[in-house]
Amino acid sequence: MNGEGITDVSEFPTPPHGFEDGDGRKVEIREYDDDREALVSMYEKFDADDRAQGIPPVREDALENWLDVILDGVNAVAWDDDEAVGHATLVEDKDIGAHELAIFVVQSHQGAGIGSHLLRGTLALAYERGVRDVWLTVERWNRAAVRLYHGVGFEKTGRDGFEVEMATRLVDND
Repeated sequence: MNGEGITDVSEFPTPPHGFEDGDGRKVEIREYDDDREALVSMYEKFDADDRAQGIPPVREDALENWLDVILDGVNAVAWDDDEAVGHATLVEDKDIGAHELAIFVVQSHQGAGIGSHLLRGTLALAYERGVRDVWLTVERWNRAAVRLYHGVGFEKTGRDGFEVEMATRLVDND
């Protein structure tokens, strides 16, 4: 993948790990453990403004089908008590030999650092599972997400347009 960055995961905490978010909530990042109902409930709360590129799907059957696909990859969930408030997934794209990353945080918990912790934990978990090459697309206007991804080592690839494509190679320099 041209234009990919390098992400050193050696300092990233592997799930499970907890932290206090910017709003004082105790949040825990855990590997997905088959609590599908919690994820469905989380995705049902998503505001239309938080849906990008048609995901998460709105219709119940489409959401269930989408979850069938993405839950086959590397997945981590952010928990506020017993409520799922964030989810990150890496799905293998066999055509290019890399994994596509997607991260979702419910609107009520955005802007408090959960996405950063979820990203780092998921990348550390992915490295443990043998994932090395990761890519994503993000809408150009989502500057906070672009900064977040760039901050952990993602670089823009050659493709540019309405969406920004970014990629990185996971390494452990420990």
